[in-house]
Amino acid sequence: MIESIAARTDSAVSPAKTRTRLLGTVLLTSVLALGLAACGTTDTTDTIRINKEQGTDQNIASLTAVIDSNPSDPEGYNTRGSAYGRAGQFSNALDDFNRALELNPRFYQAYANRALIYRNQGKAELALGDYNTALKLSPRYDVAFIGRGNIYRQAGQLDAALKDYNSAIGLDTTDPRAYHNRGLIYQLRNNHAKAIEDFSTAISLSPNSAEPYNGRGISYVALNDDDNAFADFNTAISLDGSLAESWANQALVYERKGDIKRAYKSYSHALKLDPKYQPAKDGVARTRSGTVAAN
Repeated sequence: MIESIAARTDSAVSPAKTRTRLLGTVLLTSVLALGLAACGTTDTTDTIRINKEQGTDQNIASLTAVIDSNPSDPEGYNTRGSAYGRAGQFSNALDDFNRALELNPRFYQAYANRALIYRNQGKAELALGDYNTALKLSPRYDVAFIGRGNIYRQAGQLDAALKDYNSAIGLDTTDPRAYHNRGLIYQLRNNHAKAIEDFSTAISLSPNSAEPYNGRGISYVALNDDDNAFADFNTAISLDGSLAESWANQALVYERKGDIKRAYKSYSHALKLDPKYQPAKDGVARTRSGTVAAN
């Protein structure tokens, strides 16, 4: 899944090509099978995953040349700011978005882009203000509804978040984040049928993203549908083997099936990928003794 940094002024930007992918915080879902700790679903909107290919020095240099040739064009600064964001150069990104907005105070995409940087820096109030401004300037801007909804959801304001996701979806957004993150709210409220439907829509819009497969798998686990859950977790691993949650989720199904040795192996791999990932820590602790006994 991906977060939007709109490099152009188009209101609809292709998710697969122009949005920055994100990793996020883990939402623990209450899955009470065999007395196991809950597995986790990744929020896709918290921190920018650095994409060096989209933020290379060469690309930034070429964008700088464009700006030098036309320093009064806000589009150039917005585009370079997006590249800086993808490269993890957030201070430079902010400078460019600020300059773009000085040149064009009604540049609503630049407000949304700056809001994403603020969110990445933990400045939720500043981000919220920018999303509000973007929506005042462009009331049908789906990216801003989704971004603001993410802030509300992380703050625990689930009704407000749901309203924003519904607004984006009502605008016929093709952004998978609207469905994925609405699915997380349904999941948190134990409405797993609706969650599965939303995760499935997110998958149809972004089939190469691992996160919605993890999300849907969690809801399948909650409905005791281990076969579909296992298929989703394995698909998530095949799409992105670097996500600790995918391996921990796979391990959970192994554990539910009584295959403690494989469960321990997958939990251990998850812990290597993210030593701070609590579900993996808990899983290793639960299954370690079983592997010793099996040996």
